[in-house]
Amino acid sequence: QVQLVESGGGFVQAGGFLRLSCAASGRTFSSHDMGWFRQAPGKGREFVTAISRSGFSTYYAASVKGRFTISRDNAKNTVYLQMNSLSPEDTAVYYCAAGPAGGPLANLAKYAHWGQGTQVTVSS
Repeated sequence: QVQLVESGGGFVQAGGFLRLSCAASGRTFSSHDMGWFRQAPGKGREFVTAISRSGFSTYYAASVKGRFTISRDNAKNTVYLQMNSLSPEDTAVYYCAAGPAGGPLANLAKYAHWGQGTQVTVSS
């Protein structure tokens, strides 16, 4: 079982930046692929980015590529999401997720463990 706790959300002006963190409990963090998803009001949960268990492979949604960076520190059981050049369209609750290694990183169904989410609000 993996328990995930996100932090780092908040309120920022357009063009600003935030860094989200997701701390995982348990001793199996390094065996999981990790993803970030987001859900805006009235919309479904959408893929943002993900990273393989080793950290060697990453994948980004087209809407965030070049602005967001995912990374992980397996020694600290933590995955990070650096978000730059934020726009109001990035406003959402951001969720961290863990899934078994292998398979498409962007596949929401692959992720069995989810955090409670952290709110990111970007003002224009």
